[in-house]
Amino acid sequence: MSQRQVLQVFEQYQRARTQFVQTVAELATRPQNIETLQNAGVMSLLRPLLLDVVPNIQQTSALALGRLANYNDDLAEAVVKGDILPQLVYSLAEQNRFYKKAAAFVLRAVAKHSPQLAQSIVDCGAVDTLVICLEDFDPGVKEAAAWALGCIARHNAELSQAVVDAGAVPLLVLCIQEPEIALKRIAASALSDLSKHSPELAQTVVDAGAIAHLAQMILNPDAKLKRQVLSALSQIAKHSVDLAEMVVEAEIFPVVLTCLKDPDEYVKKNSATLIREIARHTPELSQLIVNAGGVAAIIDCIGNCNGNVRLPGIMMLGYVAAHSENLAMAVIISKGVPQLAICLSEEAEDHIKAAAAWSLGQIGRHTPEHARAVAVANVLPKLLSLYMETESSEDLQVKAKKALKNILQKCTHLPALEPLLHDAPPNILKHVVGQFSKVLPHDSKARRLFVTSGGLKKIQEISADPGSPLQEYINTINNCYPEEIVRYYSPGYSQTLLERVDHYQPVLS
Repeated sequence: MSQRQVLQVFEQYQRARTQFVQTVAELATRPQNIETLQNAGVMSLLRPLLLDVVPNIQQTSALALGRLANYNDDLAEAVVKGDILPQLVYSLAEQNRFYKKAAAFVLRAVAKHSPQLAQSIVDCGAVDTLVICLEDFDPGVKEAAAWALGCIARHNAELSQAVVDAGAVPLLVLCIQEPEIALKRIAASALSDLSKHSPELAQTVVDAGAIAHLAQMILNPDAKLKRQVLSALSQIAKHSVDLAEMVVEAEIFPVVLTCLKDPDEYVKKNSATLIREIARHTPELSQLIVNAGGVAAIIDCIGNCNGNVRLPGIMMLGYVAAHSENLAMAVIISKGVPQLAICLSEEAEDHIKAAAAWSLGQIGRHTPEHARAVAVANVLPKLLSLYMETESSEDLQVKAKKALKNILQKCTHLPALEPLLHDAPPNILKHVVGQFSKVLPHDSKARRLFVTSGGLKKIQEISADPGSPLQEYINTINNCYPEEIVRYYSPGYSQTLLERVDHYQPVLS
């Protein structure tokens, strides 16, 4: 065989390998092919090609493996069990930028599925190599490495700590300062994933100077970047008062409020989440948000969206109102109660209704004035209905009941309470009757209205255990009226009168 023929054989072999990896990489983009490829043992065929002498074959085989591992955790597990990870890690440090991006993609595809698979990435030494890639000249390599590190960190605090210990945080902070938008997005996302698990991890991110750089990007025109920036700041602020104050000191107010009007739903939601995480800590932080116009902005936002986008805003109003009477009144003055009442009626998801019920309870629980503001929005019958509906989730029933009790115990606006006399179960009814027993002895107009509206008649129909609080409330109400009026509205009184007619002997002249 001549030298030319030998070369032709090698060329044919190379073309065959190239065609094979390209075809597998292409087939792996379509879900319907995955099971067939898996059954054909494609993993074991791709593994040796990771060390091929031809760089393009190495890169394409890594890309094919990444697409397969990305599909489900079984295939990701096959990558781990096939001893492919050590080869990838070894080559990651040695090869060109195209291979590095493909190898980082495989590591990300494996790590994203579960903490156990992410731990496999850590155990094979990949984190240190990925951190080195964060210093690569090519922004695409940095992006791929940051994405893989974020997928490792997102699962739990231990995995995040492994990423921190490898020195990733300062380099990720440098990455958010790079000009490439895609790199900024992924680096901000990774910082968010690192910050979310514990105050200590969030503090590490803060100590690296992340807050100032993140805050500067709140008004960036790129919606996807804003999503990640707002998420990262939320994950930092949620842990403690100190961390929340550090976020506030970066002068995010009032600029963050403009994000509540962003056309992107996730930007709206993430900005509301950030404001919620700050508001929940202290009255002072909530007051700062009120002073910046944050409560009114949140209420407008809730009115212009629906579903889960509303949820953080709904909860934020509850957190603000919970702190003090004045802050709850700020929510009322900004017309927060009608908007929460709309959420309670309109939303289909029980967890959103539960949040609205909780927030209304926090607003109404302070004073009779607060309770009246909630009651006149016709919220009480709706809360009662949600509590009594068997289709309501347990959490919704609990929160509706708690909100009802909180509001009822302060409510002296009797017209709003009266419908509940007819529908409320005994455990709620005692609170309703209790409020009537507090108001009626001191209000003659209310006593008259209570009679003409049928309230006194309904009170006489209630069956209460002797000596119970409910019976005492009923006695207090009855003592507000002449005995003959109480008798007149008691059950069976008309029958008694008829019997007296039957037995009456007229006096004949």
